[in-house]
Amino acid sequence: MDHSAHDTTAAHDHAAHQGGGVTWGAAAKATLHCLTGCAIGEILGMVIGTALLWGNVQTMVLAITLAFVFGYSFTLFAVRKAGLNWKSAIKVALAADTVSIAVMELVDNGIIALTPGAMDAHLSDALFWTALLGGFAVAFVITTPVNKWMIGRGKGHAVVHAYH
Repeated sequence: MDHSAHDTTAAHDHAAHQGGGVTWGAAAKATLHCLTGCAIGEILGMVIGTALLWGNVQTMVLAITLAFVFGYSFTLFAVRKAGLNWKSAIKVALAADTVSIAVMELVDNGIIALTPGAMDAHLSDALFWTALLGGFAVAFVITTPVNKWMIGRGKGHAVVHAYH
């Protein structure tokens, strides 16, 4: 019986995380996972800081802090659901996401800070959203190769796959 028509994507993706040949797709998926948490946290931080009439520094600190919180939370809840205790789950989340989130936040916030007028733009300004979303896009492009390199060495997002 010919089994070549069966979908082997799941087996291939799992094998890619075991070291060797990490696919760009697997790296992009890990980066998108990270970007989702970062974006939620960062946008929420910007909205809260703006609503409270905080200055740029305080708002950016809150946004970055919440980006880490939400980025870690996505992994934390996934591995807790898989049965890990809190201490082990926190260790996995920190190992899986710290470098990815840090690179993403450095790039994204660097772009916002360097875009003329973006730091003083309001939530209703197109410049605010253009700089923020543009920063996320560039951060995704820069962070994906970082994640590919880390996953290929059994680090970063690769540590989560033992719990899927």
